Formats: sequence, C-alpha cells, structure tokens
Amino acid sequence: MSDAGVAPFAQRVDIVRDFARSDLFDRTFREGMALVEETAAYLDGDGRRDSRILSREDALLYAGESMRLTTRLMQIASWLLVQRAVREGDMEAADACDDKYRLSPANAVEINEQLTILPEGLLTLLDRSNRLYDRISHMDKRMFVEAEADLPMANPVLDQMARLQNAFGVSL
Repeated sequence: MSDAGVAPFAQRVDIVRDFARSDLFDRTFREGMALVEETAAYLDGDGRRDSRILSREDALLYAGESMRLTTRLMQIASWLLVQRAVREGDMEAADACDDKYRLSPANAVEINEQLTILPEGLLTLLDRSNRLYDRISHMDKRMFVEAEADLPMANPVLDQMARLQNAFGVSL
C-alpha cells in the first residue's frame, strides 16, 4: 500500500475499532443474537407445528423461506461475531477490514401476496430479519465501502518515484 493509502486505511481501522466498542454495537449485537435464538426456537417449536398444517405446495414455500431466513441470520451473526472479536481483542481491527468479512448482498424477502399464506410467526421473523439486515448492511457500507471510496487513488508516477528514492537513497 502506498504511503498515501496508509492514513485512510488507519482511519478505517479506527472506525472499526470504535464501532466495536460502541453502544450501537452492543444493542445491535444483542438484537441480532436474540433474533437468532428466537428464530431457532420458533422453527423448532411453533414453526414446525405451523408447517405441518400447510398444503404440500405451501409447505415447500415455507421450507424455502425458512432456509432463506436462517441463511440471512447466519450472515448477520457472522458479521456481528467478527465485530465482537475485534472488541474483545481476539481479532485485529485491520484484519476485520478484509473483504471476506463483508456482508454479502441481501436476498431480502418482499412480503408479497404469495407469502401471505405462510404462518404469521414466520412472516414476522422474515420482516424483522430483513430490517436488521438492512441496518447492518448500512453500517457495513459506511464502515467499509464508503470508507474505501474515501481512499485516495494511487498515483503510479509518484509511487514509482518513491520506489526509486527508496532504492537509490536519492531525492528526485
């Protein structure tokens, strides 16, 4: 990374570290983990009962939407756990900036007429997970995507001149 890119990257690392220590993170983490637990309890209990009374076609729709729900919640939980690892010192904030820890594009569910036949419990969880995903996606973009856009473009001529200066120990 060029020297020009070091300062903005350091700022991004500071943003990640500050967020991980924030009350906003605390609230979001608690909400996310509670929603994961609530969803697991629903799908294992009332949701299982609710799905049994659906027609075969509707049960297939239920299965597909419940898989999308759990996938979305696992993405949320993974993102939150990375932030918690930064907070607890188990992961460097600079490592958390890696693209592999970014939230993947959403497969948000629009509650349309077709889905209204699904049990209310599942519909409520789908809606809540969509709203939480949208909020976390916004945070992710603010912390990483928009921060990346703020990084200055590398100047290949200046980079090459800096390399020459370092290699030959002369000022050009």
